[in-house]
Amino acid sequence: MTLRRSIHFVPGGNEKMLNKALGLAADSLILDLEDSVTPDRKGIARDEVCDWLANADFKNQEKLVRINPMDSEWGREDLEAVLQHRPDGIVLPKVLDLKAVHAVDQLIINQEKIAGADYSDIKLLLIGTEMAAAVFNLAQMVNHERVDGVTWGAEDLSVSLGARAKRDEQGNYLEVFSFVRSMCLLAAVAAKVQPIDAVYVDIKNTAGLAKECKTAADMGFTAKLTIHPDQIDIVNEAFTPSAAEIEAATALVAAFEEQEALGAMAFKFDGEMVDVPHLKRAQQVLALARRNDAGNS
Repeated sequence: MTLRRSIHFVPGGNEKMLNKALGLAADSLILDLEDSVTPDRKGIARDEVCDWLANADFKNQEKLVRINPMDSEWGREDLEAVLQHRPDGIVLPKVLDLKAVHAVDQLIINQEKIAGADYSDIKLLLIGTEMAAAVFNLAQMVNHERVDGVTWGAEDLSVSLGARAKRDEQGNYLEVFSFVRSMCLLAAVAAKVQPIDAVYVDIKNTAGLAKECKTAADMGFTAKLTIHPDQIDIVNEAFTPSAAEIEAATALVAAFEEQEALGAMAFKFDGEMVDVPHLKRAQQVLALARRNDAGNS
């Protein structure tokens, strides 16, 4: 699974925003050809994104491209063009089912043959809930070897539902959006791909973002999409184990090693009973910390 915490959108064709994004702490950049590009600029933005892939210095940042939906007039051309410049991954919007994922995978394979290249390491990141029908297909669509992560989208989903609002007066997601968020997480974890939380659109509300990030991380999400530079550090902090968490996990793993030598796998630790699920959680925290250290080295 690719190391990501913050996955930042960069509007296709906006050179100023790209140059700024290259200096940010985002783990991944999504060069966007879909929602941030007007219909009359789709071809121009595509050419400029291809130029970025070929010539910009991304250093350690992952290069992702969100193409237009494959059933649009631009989707296939987007895919064929950007593949020639070897992005690290393709972000697929408006994915409905596993059949759609297979179709994109086959197009990539066909382009491999045409180009005489190896595109096997180019992954797919799915935006898997933008249409109501897609929610019921999440568990199937993420089970493809090229899929590396899945996120969900409240904005397009609200249109599909005809919803009047997405959140209540306290800023919490309405029940149907919370349900879809949970489904995304469950599908991702079951398929062993990265669960990625949706964008937080109230860009001035940093306290609200921090709260939502904590909730997402507590649930099991390991990354979040960002749309403003000020969101990135908040997201990175939320999805990086703290020093206290690492210390506690290290102590717990050491305690399990001692107790296992005595033939026990359930015992009292820091005032509470712990057993194998607690050990596995501690091991997950330490594994995530090691991954973050490796990504920052």
